[in-house]
Amino acid sequence: MHIPDGFLSTPVWAALDVASLPAIGFIARRAESGLKESAAPLLGVMGAFVFAAQMINFPVGVGTSGHLVGSALLTFTVGPAAAVVVMTAILAVQALMFQDGGLLALGANVFNMAVAGVAAAYLPYRYLAGGSGSSRTLGVFLGGFASVVAASSLALAELRVSGVPMPMAVVGISAALFVVSALIEGAITVVVVRAIGRMNPEWVRKPQAESRSRAFIGLAAILLGAVGALFASELPDGLEKLAQKLGIESRSINVLASPMADYEWKWFTAGWAQKMAAALAGLLLTYILLKLLSRVFARGREH
Repeated sequence: MHIPDGFLSTPVWAALDVASLPAIGFIARRAESGLKESAAPLLGVMGAFVFAAQMINFPVGVGTSGHLVGSALLTFTVGPAAAVVVMTAILAVQALMFQDGGLLALGANVFNMAVAGVAAAYLPYRYLAGGSGSSRTLGVFLGGFASVVAASSLALAELRVSGVPMPMAVVGISAALFVVSALIEGAITVVVVRAIGRMNPEWVRKPQAESRSRAFIGLAAILLGAVGALFASELPDGLEKLAQKLGIESRSINVLASPMADYEWKWFTAGWAQKMAAALAGLLLTYILLKLLSRVFARGREH
């Protein structure tokens, strides 16, 4: 679902870059004032976990794969404002270090998955989380589902506004595959949120966790990134498949070269070592970046 450079017209990606920057700045201030001190360490751990989960593609049908986006999961664990910040950091690391999503199109990807994705996840959860256990579960599922539908719909709209010819038959198939991915997103989000709730019920209701819970999530992130990525599907994801169908995949350009493009650290020779090293490097970079941001938030609260 990461839009590469070359797919969007200059007015579209430039407008989204300009719009996303102040939006993220405003939301970051909200996160700074609203994030509890005990929840700050969660930013790095949850960011690393979502980064790792995004590396594991799974088949969704018709020669296409999908992966967890994580906007909803972050919303339900660190809160909506902080979730936007964490997702933005993940997308920035992916674009800068792994050429996953364009650098010029970063504003579009941030708007789609961080801003709109989090907002779409939060709305159904907000109205259902106060009910019974089944009502909260439904809210979590619908939040995960809505986050992917919102982000994918915006990506399709941005391509259309950029002048990409989009036959209805192709769009229909792509939309159906995105819906399948959204259903899987909702189901995975429910499973993970339930697991977190069993470890520490207060974490889900009031974003906070004991060190043992954070250590468990951190270990899960390392295992997902280092081991799970080795078994990820090689099939193109929904947007890549759409680009192939539309004949625009050749438009993709790389503004900034990286030794870890496509999540393979070329310094190593063996394929498994390239993937594992890139995954661990990405986890570490994401964790460090978000750890620094959490310290900035803490200093902001002090002042």
